[in-house]
Amino acid sequence: MLSEKEIHEALFNISSDAEFNTMALAVFLYQYNNTEVYGKFVKSLKIEANAVKHYSQIPFIPIEFFKTQQISSTPLSVDTVKFTSSGTTGQINSTHYVSDINLYEKSFIKGFELFYGKPHNYCILALLPNYLERGGSSLVYMFDRLIKESAHPLSGFYLHNTDALIKTLAHLKYASQKTLLLGVTYALLDLADHDIVLGEHVTIMETGGMKGRRKEMIKQEVHAVLKEKLSTHAIHSEYGMTELLSQAYAKQDGLFECPPWMRVLIRDTNDPFTYVKQGKGGGINVIDLANLYSCSFIETKDLGKMHINGSFEILGRFDNSDLRGCNLMIG
Repeated sequence: MLSEKEIHEALFNISSDAEFNTMALAVFLYQYNNTEVYGKFVKSLKIEANAVKHYSQIPFIPIEFFKTQQISSTPLSVDTVKFTSSGTTGQINSTHYVSDINLYEKSFIKGFELFYGKPHNYCILALLPNYLERGGSSLVYMFDRLIKESAHPLSGFYLHNTDALIKTLAHLKYASQKTLLLGVTYALLDLADHDIVLGEHVTIMETGGMKGRRKEMIKQEVHAVLKEKLSTHAIHSEYGMTELLSQAYAKQDGLFECPPWMRVLIRDTNDPFTYVKQGKGGGINVIDLANLYSCSFIETKDLGKMHINGSFEILGRFDNSDLRGCNLMIG
């Protein structure tokens, strides 16, 4: 079994399925022995940890546990960062205790660079009004760091100052500056209503969420409206959540790809311990090996399906599950 130090050193150097499997089993045993809530969960299933030989055999903890349990392999300290999910009034929100914030930063920076290149190549504009207002958002933390990494003088967050954002976009268009515009769904739709035309130098990435500001729309509708009104060929998306430390990205047609230390499995909706074939819909299980000091094996409430090339798409959510605020809009 790999030590904690060896896991750290190898985590972001995975280059094959065999290496992923080795790392996943090492992380599983570490969390089984050190994350008390997860260890009890595995034992309740009568699963012998040492008998697990492949990551598909690893038990996935229901994401609801993050609403009521402290899921951490280390004692909380003054250095522990607490991220919370957004939700409507009356809901119990998830809490993710991150004891090693450097691990989160390394994960999202390496993941971003893998799909988009160095942040300093971009001017990064974040249109995230609801996340900025509530605080405790892992998404805001991530893009605050990426904005700093970009080092462009016009990079920054925008709350409700749409006019200032439009002026900035016009300046960047004139300068042909490579730009990433990240936004919550309703805010991007509000921006699109201003009849502005973005050049090919702008990458638009939506993170979802209407927050009661607009009528709900399926993802394909949202992207079609944004592409038409903003005169762009593609809308990118980010798939992440409070309970994870890694993100998947979709650059085209809503097809997401994971970094090497993250993987998605599609479970049978009627049997959570069985996985469906490629092309068939089911519940999404996420392996996020960067989530070392919490739990890397999470059973989400999202529905999706895998494609032959290893990419996946989001189909929706299970009925009666809470609406989530930290992901793409999935109707």
